[in-house]
Amino acid sequence: MAAWQEAAELADHKWDKIMGPVWSEAQQHVADELKLPDPATLCFAPNTHDFIVRLLSAIPARPTKVLATDGEFHSFRRQMTRWVESGEVVLETASPDELLKAARTGDYDLIFASHVLFNSGAIVSELNQLAALSKPEGPWVAIDGYHGFMAIETDLSQIADRVFYLSGGYKYAMAGEGACFLHSPPGYAERPAVTGWYAAFDDLALPPGDVGYAPDGRRFLGSTFDPSGLYRFNAVQEMLESEGLTTAVISEHVSALQAQFMDEHPMAGFELLNPLDGHQHARFLAFQGEKASVLHDRLADQNVVTDVRGDVLRIGFALYHDREDVERLAKIIGRVI
Repeated sequence: MAAWQEAAELADHKWDKIMGPVWSEAQQHVADELKLPDPATLCFAPNTHDFIVRLLSAIPARPTKVLATDGEFHSFRRQMTRWVESGEVVLETASPDELLKAARTGDYDLIFASHVLFNSGAIVSELNQLAALSKPEGPWVAIDGYHGFMAIETDLSQIADRVFYLSGGYKYAMAGEGACFLHSPPGYAERPAVTGWYAAFDDLALPPGDVGYAPDGRRFLGSTFDPSGLYRFNAVQEMLESEGLTTAVISEHVSALQAQFMDEHPMAGFELLNPLDGHQHARFLAFQGEKASVLHDRLADQNVVTDVRGDVLRIGFALYHDREDVERLAKIIGRVI
């Protein structure tokens, strides 16, 4: 509503508001959450795929040598597979446990890893060691925080000068679509080849033919976008702050529900890929078993929403669940499993 109202009142001048206080507020929220020393290193876009394309375009080497985990999300995997087909990329993958070893022994232009893997809930905990490999001339290290941002406490303060970090507001930040972001370290990827005119906001007075870039994270901007996601992101962040709902508080609540579920229904016939071991944990439990798809469909018939990826069933727990919800879930699974 605020996005619509200000657009109606300000017309074209709305961009002064959007790229000013709205943008700055969103940057500060993200910087506070990730312990980034400088909010200006952050840029926003409708989705993280835009950032992946622009990031790869900034690497001069062709084919680009990329190392990634073997559990990256569909969008990244699809794009990399297509670039491999076209000769743009040479891709190697490693399990989360072997990623650091492969990164240290290989010759790569980009090392890309999800902080929390979407399919198994495994957490890549060696971010500092990966960051130590990063150099402005390459390799670059990029962390996909899609299942990590506001799901687990993340402190990038010691590595913000060496790693890229991308995520968005769609899941745990509860802001919906259109509020994805990229943190880019100064001195890295200063001139993405895929670029839009918003990236030149500070250089619009340059002579024709010169391609200028903003000196901060805005160098990764594209062109005109729907700003309502930023308004939603800011509104949710303000609500969470007023209610005292930090990532740590919500994670504690979710952890208790996950432990309760495992006590009440251990999911016979399934293996829990991300056990509850007292350390940081994904907001979902990933159960592997032959009947994952069958159980998913049976639960859907009972109006229970889960997610299935091949033979892995993911059961998510969130701020809006309580102990009674977990009890109901355990009983339903007991009937249909």
